[in-house]
Amino acid sequence: MSGHGTPIPMSSHKSTGLSGVADVPGDKSISHRSLILGAMSVGETRITGLLEGEDVLDTAKAMQAFGAEVTRNDDGTWHVHGVGVGGFAEPDHVIDCGNSGTGVRLIMGAMATSPITVTFTGDASLNKRPMARVTDPLALFGAQTVGRSSGRLPMTIVGARDPLPVRYDVPVPSAQVKSAVLLAGLNAPGETVVIEQEATRDHTERMLAGFGAQIATEVTNEARVITLKGQPELNPQTITVPRDPSSAAFPVCAALITEGSDVLVPNIGLNPTRAGLFTTLREMGADLTYENAREEGGEPVANLRARFSHDLKGIEVPPDRAASMIDEYPVLSVVAAFATGKTVMRGVKELRVKESDRIDAMATGLRAAGVSVEEGEDWWTIDGRGFGNVPGGATCASHLDHRIAMAFMVMGLATEQPITVDDGGPIATSFPIFETLMGGLGADIRRG
Repeated sequence: MSGHGTPIPMSSHKSTGLSGVADVPGDKSISHRSLILGAMSVGETRITGLLEGEDVLDTAKAMQAFGAEVTRNDDGTWHVHGVGVGGFAEPDHVIDCGNSGTGVRLIMGAMATSPITVTFTGDASLNKRPMARVTDPLALFGAQTVGRSSGRLPMTIVGARDPLPVRYDVPVPSAQVKSAVLLAGLNAPGETVVIEQEATRDHTERMLAGFGAQIATEVTNEARVITLKGQPELNPQTITVPRDPSSAAFPVCAALITEGSDVLVPNIGLNPTRAGLFTTLREMGADLTYENAREEGGEPVANLRARFSHDLKGIEVPPDRAASMIDEYPVLSVVAAFATGKTVMRGVKELRVKESDRIDAMATGLRAAGVSVEEGEDWWTIDGRGFGNVPGGATCASHLDHRIAMAFMVMGLATEQPITVDDGGPIATSFPIFETLMGGLGADIRRG
């Protein structure tokens, strides 16, 4: 069963000549953070280009529950009247974050140093995901947590009445954990310091600086050391959300493996902590170019042009690139199936604890479609069959995971026989216009 209602089976059929402009939605990571930091500011923050998927809308509802005024104009502009750092009110109901691991973990951090008690829950997929990686460092601030076994939702957090600043060495590369600690540090006195051994997406640091927080990052040979001065007054901002590189991955990869394709994907955020997939695809021989490169709102942006690439080659993806493309490995594994030779992906154990075990989900589906896959705890290898040699004809389980469902829909556009997923409903959490957009490019994706 889908966490979003009745399952929606979907099938993808061999297509040719994808073409046109793919206007993908706004960046999900920046959308979540815009709403949360807007709610923690004093005054009105205006946001255009916000991703209006279910995950982000759940975060907007949560900010309303904490006392911020959140409204949307008919033209798609969002307005957030914030309550200031430390100004969150105690919600009068459970905060339901749906399918969003980013939403729940960032919101936990934002409230953990306020003297309020909040209960969090989510859908069936989110309630299986580990939260201890966030609640453990939040306990250092003085927050208390009561949840299900293994640190799972539903969970109640009692915010710290007298929070302490924290120095925290992030044990695994995770932008969500880093961000939760930094957001908690906003309402703690003194300096909160986060140390990460591998760089992860830095939207939180960039946006905190934009909202007026005193934050500095020092890069040493061993680590990135991020220092935040607590208890600032954040200033409201006008934010234009760039389009999501994780969503752009799907029309880009579809064009690369679908014969005769030429697709333009405009205004994509190319923050170096997010653009690892595109670097990897180009190393594989993809005909993928950046056009009109520029900077908007402190974030690098460009238009991506992707053309059918007949002679893709398998490569070994550098493990230190994993953090910059962790959400894109499912669709990369699809492209790898149409390359010649092996594609090796290491240092990816984080995929085991996403919305699903993404390594297992993709490996199972790829094998059913006639592709050889080897896997370990933190690695997997795709033995590419080359263009025109992937049989397909599989029915794959999406495991309530939007990226698994979309990856297999991309795959079916180039396999000899269609690919079916048991439930495409979760796609709406991050990419509500996926079917319409892909259909407009010429992709043959059907419901039922």
